[in-house]
Amino acid sequence: MTINNIEDIISPDKFNDFLPEDVSDSFFDALYGDADEGAYDISLKFKEFSENKLTFEFHLSQRPGKCLACNLTYGLPEVFSRHPVINIKGLISKINELMNGKTKCTDWKIGSTREISKELHIIPLIVTLES
Repeated sequence: MTINNIEDIISPDKFNDFLPEDVSDSFFDALYGDADEGAYDISLKFKEFSENKLTFEFHLSQRPGKCLACNLTYGLPEVFSRHPVINIKGLISKINELMNGKTKCTDWKIGSTREISKELHIIPLIVTLES
């Protein structure tokens, strides 16, 4: 099924709650036992829709006084794909709810970490919709 106005379904105000505001602290608390050990904040942004694929991006934004070193982020796609705090399966379920029966997610994958700057790294999340 083709969706013409994806912006009506997936808009920033509709998916802001996909990741709770405290996801970064919860992630680092689970990883290190202390949320203050985290070097970055995690957020999810909608990037684009094309050819029955939704592309989101996990933005890893450096926290003040911390270092967003490459070695801290390049292994994250594998970690994010199965970490219960990030909960990709839950994200996919929320996307399916937003689709309201017009289509559904059939698959997803996480791409490699991209270094945009020393302060921002991005991990793509590509969601395939039923065609």
